[in-house]
Amino acid sequence: SKTEPYRDQVRRILLEDDKSPRKQRHTAKRIYDRLKEQAVSTSQEFPVSERSIRYLVADLRTELRQSELAALPLLHPPGEAQVDFGATVFEIKGVRFEGYHLGITFPHSDAKYVQLFKGQNFECLARGLSDIFQHIGGVPTVIRFDNMSIAVKKIKAQGEREVTENFRRLQCHYDFESNFCNPASGHEKGSVENYIGYSRRNYFVPIPQMADLEVFNRELLKRCDGDLRREHYKQEKQVLDLFAADKAAFRPLSSYEFDACRYVPGRTNNYGMVRFDGNSYSTAGHLRTANVLLKLTAHTAQVLDMQMNAIVTHPRLYGKGKESMVWGPYLKVLAQRPTALQYSGFFETLQGPLRGFLGNCTLEGKKHILETLAHSSDQPLLEQSLAHMTEAVAMATKEDVDSVLAAYAFIQNGPGQLPKNPVAAHLPKTPEYEVDLSVYMAMLGGAGCTRT
Repeated sequence: SKTEPYRDQVRRILLEDDKSPRKQRHTAKRIYDRLKEQAVSTSQEFPVSERSIRYLVADLRTELRQSELAALPLLHPPGEAQVDFGATVFEIKGVRFEGYHLGITFPHSDAKYVQLFKGQNFECLARGLSDIFQHIGGVPTVIRFDNMSIAVKKIKAQGEREVTENFRRLQCHYDFESNFCNPASGHEKGSVENYIGYSRRNYFVPIPQMADLEVFNRELLKRCDGDLRREHYKQEKQVLDLFAADKAAFRPLSSYEFDACRYVPGRTNNYGMVRFDGNSYSTAGHLRTANVLLKLTAHTAQVLDMQMNAIVTHPRLYGKGKESMVWGPYLKVLAQRPTALQYSGFFETLQGPLRGFLGNCTLEGKKHILETLAHSSDQPLLEQSLAHMTEAVAMATKEDVDSVLAAYAFIQNGPGQLPKNPVAAHLPKTPEYEVDLSVYMAMLGGAGCTRT
């Protein structure tokens, strides 16, 4: 064959292509052009047609594919697991999120669990695994991951991994062994790869709608429990029965729960806002251009001062260019500057009756109302206090601050009640005692009263 002298050279080109990006690999025409250019540069004849080179390339590609190792059926010891993320869309209170679901599978039994998150960061990984471990009552001995950046900092020689500090903390707490796939070899954790698609089709179609993501995730774990009652795809046993062997091999849970969070330093601007990952969070009025810490979890972002005192807790923002404003910590500043109230964003958040009352209040009245509300700086308490203050405005017989504050105190604390003194169920028996008054009569010299 005229192509035989070029066979080894073309094979080398195709083998080198395996190391190149798919879109920058040789076509059969490009190989033909290179061989022809090489012959011309060395003043040699090139008596081979492009069609012949195309046949040679096709033949060698088939040969190379067949020479690859066939996939081997592997045994999966009890207690081992695989973990991965997959993209999922869901809605919370009508707001759509392009989020992710975290899947974990136990290949020995084919037991599977999934949790839903707004991101695929370390906090979501740690929260999901912690909740699943608590739910199933143990920790897998070995967990296989791909080379996700939230876990792997660097791939060293001989395939060793340098893991991130947060992942090391998670691993030390739960005492599991990590096992990472080779780069671009997701098939090495085929069990969870398949489950990512399976769980999306079975749990998240149609697009799930919910009021609370954490409540949804707790219910999702129960639905996964129900899935254990199916028959194993290969063994004629129920998955639930096989999962018992996994559980027997699990490592025990720690006596205390893992704090699934990450700490990030930040600095506030002139308005007391701190930025993280393209989003802004409010802090407090006294923290202008100050250093703070953000304690990030999968669902919250808590602002701490440098003495680790909690300032305010926000819902965690995902995406870019968003802002979370919690007004509670700013109310003390507003109370000191009541003239600024009507020009603040806080004023616009108030319900009509309360906003109208404060709009007509004296400066001193605004100050008293704001000082009262400032005692409830945490967001859930502040929302309750604002609702009670709005109710107090409607309840007060007079439109003055004292009447409103009195009504507010009544709503907050309820009508006053005198505490009842506790009485024992069985009173002790008191013995009879006869009083002898003769000694007192003697002291009086015999004087006394006589009865008639």
